[in-house]
Amino acid sequence: MNGAFRQSMTWLHTWSGIVVVWLLYFMFVTGTIGYFDDEVDRWMKPEQGPSAQMPIEAGLEAAQTRLEDIAAGADRWFIYPTIKRSNPHLSTFWQMPTVEGEDVVRGDEELDPTTAQPFTPAARDTGGGQVLYRMHYLLHYLPGRSGYYIMAIVTMFMFVGLMTGVVAHKKIFKDFFTFRWARGQRSWLDLHNLASVATLPFQFMITYSGLLFTLALFWMPFVVLGGYGFDIKRISALAIEFQGQQAERSGDAVPLVRLATLAQQIEADWGPNQIAFVRVEYPGDANARVTFQRETTGRTSAESVLFDGASGERLTKPAGGLDFDANPAFGFAGVMFSLHEGQFADTVLRWVYFLSGLLGTIMIGTGAIYWVEKRRPRRAGDPTKWSFRAVERANVAVIAGLIGAVGVYLWANRLLPVGLAERADWEVHCMFLAWLAFFAHAALRRAPVAWIEQCTAVGLIFLAVPIVNGLTTSAHLGNSIAAGDWVLAGVDLTAIATGLIALGIAHAMRARRSRLDAIDVPALDGGDAQPQLGG
Repeated sequence: MNGAFRQSMTWLHTWSGIVVVWLLYFMFVTGTIGYFDDEVDRWMKPEQGPSAQMPIEAGLEAAQTRLEDIAAGADRWFIYPTIKRSNPHLSTFWQMPTVEGEDVVRGDEELDPTTAQPFTPAARDTGGGQVLYRMHYLLHYLPGRSGYYIMAIVTMFMFVGLMTGVVAHKKIFKDFFTFRWARGQRSWLDLHNLASVATLPFQFMITYSGLLFTLALFWMPFVVLGGYGFDIKRISALAIEFQGQQAERSGDAVPLVRLATLAQQIEADWGPNQIAFVRVEYPGDANARVTFQRETTGRTSAESVLFDGASGERLTKPAGGLDFDANPAFGFAGVMFSLHEGQFADTVLRWVYFLSGLLGTIMIGTGAIYWVEKRRPRRAGDPTKWSFRAVERANVAVIAGLIGAVGVYLWANRLLPVGLAERADWEVHCMFLAWLAFFAHAALRRAPVAWIEQCTAVGLIFLAVPIVNGLTTSAHLGNSIAAGDWVLAGVDLTAIATGLIALGIAHAMRARRSRLDAIDVPALDGGDAQPQLGG
């Protein structure tokens, strides 16, 4: 890198961002929606009523009875009481013993709070908001953890881009108060700077905390290999060094202690509504173990208590393992995880997270557009270069098309037959097929026209979400507002706001294009005018 230090940092800032800009945009869009993943889950399961909290002791008793009926002999159970937004209903999960050469058998249920039985009718099969949330770090359709590894590298690029961006923008605080409307590429740079500076602390927090997760699951294995080589036995022993020697199934049948009784002891120590979930290992076995995990909201780490599942005796942690509750490193990791996920956030702060993520999305999108506009050749004929045209059109499909595809995902939840096999997968397939259609459209149209048409399509898709909802379910906007169900109403209202914003952007682009046509802008794309987007 030649030139002054700031020029070198500007070069690094530009290229560390543009190399992964479309993946970063995908990460921010899906991750930002993830701050309301539980609310989207609720909207996508209209058969289920609003959350109705039931006493933890009663919930654990009902869940234990149900699991003893349908999952006796399982390796482990998980029971989630209704104490927070992520658990609007009493829910259970179980995993049966593994059999060599066969797939793991597991299952889950959400229980009706009035009957402690599965909902009737059962909620439609859907990935809900959780699928969108997981996309932001796992991508989709990729085998194993390959998507996670890709996002680990992308996150590192993002962190480099943030640090070099602070150096590159010598007037960083002035940029916060500067926006010049209708000034071509200058306007895109101003908007990029404004969105960046306005949420700079959030961007650093979200990226650094994301790096901690990728450090553990992507970068740390290289550290382990450096110290342990490729000795699989030594590497496998790390689990025992961290967690201690775990209990194994004895084969002797012993009834599991009543979980509600243990919960009374826990609540005497922790207070009411502090149990996040209960894990039971080897239920019905003499070596059964019951772990109560404490809710992490407002805490640096998740406290847990271990019981003998046969006698109900409180146990110490497994011998030889680290004390995760007291270890400072794990406490710091817990803080970073809570910050990244917004686990402690109430409704107002969750909206702050959402809006900060939205500004981060704008920062990335405007950066990609500015990169294209700055390099738009001024000489007639140059824009016909296939590489420039490909990037220009890909920007349209990624930035506008991805938003439209998310709207189609909501449509699919309402329009696909409820009994369709693999319905949850087909919701996602519809989303990506729609996104593919946006790419095809962008490839066939000139970029300025594609921008207008795709923003218009996005607006119409989202404005139609409440209409489709009202035509297919009773959970429409009128009923949800009348019932005070602001989770359902909030998704519909947010869809309306998104649609109006998209149509407003399309209108502004159309007006700008009409003004340029009126003054007869010279053709740069083989016969038709190529006005700068938003310039």
